[in-house]
Amino acid sequence: MRKSMSHRSTTAFAAGLLAFLTFTAQAAAPKLPVRVVVVTTFELGKDMGDTPGEFQAWVERLPLPQTLPFPLGNHLLRYNAEKQVLGIVTGEGSLRGAASIMALGLDARFDLSKAYWLVPAIAGIDPTYASVGSAAWAEWIIDRDLNFEIDAREIPPEWSTGHVPLGRSKPFQPPRPDLARPNGVNGYHLNPDLVEWAYQLTRNVQLEDTPALKAIRAGYARYPNALKPPFVLKGDEVSASDWWLGERMNTLAEQWMTYWSAGKGRAVTTSMEDCGILTSLTALSHTHRVRLDRVLVLRTGSDFTVPAAGQSVTQLLASEAAEDAALSAYVPSLEAAYRVGSTVVNEIAGNWATYAEHTPGAK
Repeated sequence: MRKSMSHRSTTAFAAGLLAFLTFTAQAAAPKLPVRVVVVTTFELGKDMGDTPGEFQAWVERLPLPQTLPFPLGNHLLRYNAEKQVLGIVTGEGSLRGAASIMALGLDARFDLSKAYWLVPAIAGIDPTYASVGSAAWAEWIIDRDLNFEIDAREIPPEWSTGHVPLGRSKPFQPPRPDLARPNGVNGYHLNPDLVEWAYQLTRNVQLEDTPALKAIRAGYARYPNALKPPFVLKGDEVSASDWWLGERMNTLAEQWMTYWSAGKGRAVTTSMEDCGILTSLTALSHTHRVRLDRVLVLRTGSDFTVPAAGQSVTQLLASEAAEDAALSAYVPSLEAAYRVGSTVVNEIAGNWATYAEHTPGAK
């Protein structure tokens, strides 16, 4: 019995020593410098050469040739040593977004203290403001998950929605709670000067237009902006874990944005991950591991949030319920994310002597 216990103790000590030495070696090794982190949310298959997800264009064309293990994350990391650009696939949804970014932020291999963060990802897009294939730089990222909700069949007739802010008893009841509170966060306001700089840098980037996009736009004649070829704009985001569709849900997103941004934002795109990503980046910024004023979110329209003329919301759902590649403007939206996003990434990485200490747009 004593021999067995001694053996187990020795084994446990050896394992602990090995873990300590490994951690010490990682901490002592020179950190990989990172100028920009490209944050994508999914990849459909391989990183190269097959049906693309959000990551593939960055791997193939930026490029991101070096693979790095990432056991705490959702996907291998990719790195460009010359440009000092790091790429990550978080996985879909706010939970994986938050977990992956926290794991990266605490990874001892990287120096992220001066890095810029870009989220170039696809989204639903409101035809009131833009066409599918367009690219929107967000300043306000508003969370729609943290709320009370009453089933639609039990909503009082005088209410416009069953969604009610926590701490309130009616929809959009004043006064508006603080956006960030000790027990909850309903959104984030990104650095407006950096967002404006990114928009001005990319506003004239030519985006792909195709016969398929023109056919999609034709069903939205009542929305003048939806009829335009894809373009770059500034437009904010409502983030939620459910993939919602339809006129009523779209109106709710617009009202939710107006309420939580005090009328300063406009709900152009919808997504799932960005509040989770920003939650982790905010926590990491408290220990100066990252710079929260260097975060950019670029969402591109892969589908409209409301049905076309003559189309029901259930028909819209059926057309998009398979895989991401079935979305109406899927490939053009991926292309837009890369064309617009890479313009910013290459500008920052290629002129690091300017941007290492001076954040663009800062007075």
